[in-house]
Amino acid sequence: MRLRTRIWTVALVAAFAFTLTVLAARVGDPAPDFTGTDTHGQTHKLSDYRGKFVVLEWTNNGCPFTQKHYNSGNMQSLQKEWTAKGVVWLTILSSAPGEQGYMTASDENAYMSKVHADPTAAILDPTGTIGREYSARTTPHMFVIDPSGKLIYAGAIDDHPTPDPGDIKSSKNYVSEALTEAMAGKPVATSSTRPYGCSVKYASGGE
Repeated sequence: MRLRTRIWTVALVAAFAFTLTVLAARVGDPAPDFTGTDTHGQTHKLSDYRGKFVVLEWTNNGCPFTQKHYNSGNMQSLQKEWTAKGVVWLTILSSAPGEQGYMTASDENAYMSKVHADPTAAILDPTGTIGREYSARTTPHMFVIDPSGKLIYAGAIDDHPTPDPGDIKSSKNYVSEALTEAMAGKPVATSSTRPYGCSVKYASGGE
């Protein structure tokens, strides 16, 4: 009986690990669909944006690497530039309650107003469900999805993995590069990079 129990346990663990691997977002594959609620109580489903380019931005306003891009105005400029071109930009907060970066809807709305952030919406993900579907590891961690629903970029926002805003002007912005190339009908030259920043502050259970 004990042997049988152990066999079942091993099988379940293996199945769970396989499921996580399958669900992980991979460049070139369809982006995992999800449904989330934004800071104004509106529901957003990724598949509803089929036909548009979509950017997913994981954020945590207590993280120095996130602050690099918001305090400098860089992230807001990117949001405004690309949403003006028809891109859907979804900022996602996966910090768990009690963890750095956790925000209520009213807190996040106040913060976005203060820093003049301009995403299409800010999605609250305190359970980490969406974050885990995408294996979001850091803040920021960026994903670009094309109009067919395929993931065409995943990784860092740029090529300077420091919290120093002085690096921004000399950085190659991978998100802008991917969108520019894809919108011109060209393949994305750099489709995957290693994300940098603070770890996503998921609820107990890990990333």
